Amino acid sequence: MMFQGFSDQTIQFLWELKFNNERPWFNDHKEIYLTQLYHPMVALGHEAYDILMERNPKLSGNLKITRIYRDARRLYGGGPYKDHLWLSVERPHDRDADWHGIPALWFEVSAAGYDYGFGYWGRPMEMEQYRRRIQRDPKTMEKLVRRFQKQNLFTLEGEEYKRPKGETSKLLTPWYNRKFISLVRHCEPDDLFRSPELVQTLADGWQELVGFYQYFDDLRLEPPVTEDF
Repeated sequence: MMFQGFSDQTIQFLWELKFNNERPWFNDHKEIYLTQLYHPMVALGHEAYDILMERNPKLSGNLKITRIYRDARRLYGGGPYKDHLWLSVERPHDRDADWHGIPALWFEVSAAGYDYGFGYWGRPMEMEQYRRRIQRDPKTMEKLVRRFQKQNLFTLEGEEYKRPKGETSKLLTPWYNRKFISLVRHCEPDDLFRSPELVQTLADGWQELVGFYQYFDDLRLEPPVTEDF
């Protein structure tokens, strides 16, 4: 199946799911889920991933596509289905046991639209590794940040510490004292969302951010941090 774009039914399904998150309703609408959401996500993911890997054959990353079914162990009073779906490129790992500290290129669709970008959600010790690498070798991160500043698609997001963790150059300060790093483009359902051209746009966006993916993937080669943070 080639990706042909999402549809108005994709968004309508996700809106209705927010208010009908129960098995009888979902079973009645399962075919819409498969044809208008899940199968297009699979096609989009594989096609964008193939382009990315053709451009970066040495990249350590596997394609992961979520299913809509929530883990029954983690419902906590919520419904049995996710109201958004995402796919990601991540290095191989046990997602349940070890998803912190794993850089990811990702795409997500929800009732509000679609987002894509890069994320690194490290634990305190992993973010300390990141800061120590900046202190040891600021030039590598500065090169990535300068390139990032020349584009206008993605924005830097991520909660900042109330008390700064240290000091660095003016260029890197907005990046240094964050609890996680997220580079995101937020989009409403537009013509591109409904077009096969979304594949190339997503692959090009990931390519713009692949340097950050490699930078954070390389943090596992840094000396481990044993102190508490």
